[in-house]
Amino acid sequence: MKTIIVDPFPRKMELIFKSSKLKLLKKKFNIINAPKENKLKFYKQNIPNADFIIGQPDLPKSILILGKKLKAIFNVESNFMDNMDYDYCFNNNIYVLSTAPVFAQSVAEIAIGLTISLKREIHTAHLDFIQKKEKYGLESNKRSSLLLNNKIGIVGFGDLAKSLKPMLVPYTSDFRVYDPWLPNKLIEDNGCKPASLGKIFKNCETIYILSTITKKNKNMIDEKLLRLMKKDACLIILSRANVINFQDLNKILKKGKIKVATDVFPQEPVPKNDPIRKQKNILFSSHRAGALNSVFFEMGEIVYEDLNLITKGLPPKLCRRAELETVKNLRSKPVIIN
Repeated sequence: MKTIIVDPFPRKMELIFKSSKLKLLKKKFNIINAPKENKLKFYKQNIPNADFIIGQPDLPKSILILGKKLKAIFNVESNFMDNMDYDYCFNNNIYVLSTAPVFAQSVAEIAIGLTISLKREIHTAHLDFIQKKEKYGLESNKRSSLLLNNKIGIVGFGDLAKSLKPMLVPYTSDFRVYDPWLPNKLIEDNGCKPASLGKIFKNCETIYILSTITKKNKNMIDEKLLRLMKKDACLIILSRANVINFQDLNKILKKGKIKVATDVFPQEPVPKNDPIRKQKNILFSSHRAGALNSVFFEMGEIVYEDLNLITKGLPPKLCRRAELETVKNLRSKPVIIN
């Protein structure tokens, strides 16, 4: 029987696996639960017997070298972090896998909701009504516009973008993509036009920030780019907050020129006195775009299926594999709230 070290914090196994699937997992595999404290001692003692790890603990080479049987590490926080020796894993045929693909559909759906609300001022009209100061007819739509025939800008063309684009196709055929990790041909084969950040921010009416954070793109979206945006253009932020310079974003929001929706923030929970809370022309979502019970259970499904494949000597097919050329550049911060 193969052995799995379970260390999924901030997740819990009951969040990831349906009860029936968790019973099956415990029946087919020997499960060892990692403690909250004294983890270094725990891993020194237990990683020699482990075939798999479900979780994303700190794994320096001094620990990994003890895992002679280790075949795969399943990152169920879903963001590759700078917390393990990836070179050692690749050189020793240890798969490093992420459950990130499960979030693409749910985040893409909320992206559409945020977009329509920004374009048509749905959230502001709702608040006006509650405050008994609603406007009727054309007067309530002075800053509204259609999504139809918009030029759409997409920054980062990964799983999320690939789920979002088909949902936008009924509205437009004009997609501009910035992703320095992809060849132009791949972008074009997906029905999009490669574009620079400058051209996207200058020419697009609706822009989605979907890229992960790397050691090169922190604060990449700054005041210079934000100033290029058209009046009443919409910026929807759904990836890592540190791609955006939020200080610059605050400055631009004060001018009232653009509309913004964001599901992520540099610090979460957002401090009560954070100046962004007082801004207008912004629609808030509290890092909830992907957090659905069905999505977390889907995470368990793809982990279970890939566990079975690897146990049979086959490669994993459902979780995302870390790529050595890029994973060491990622700088995602771990989440602390599911």
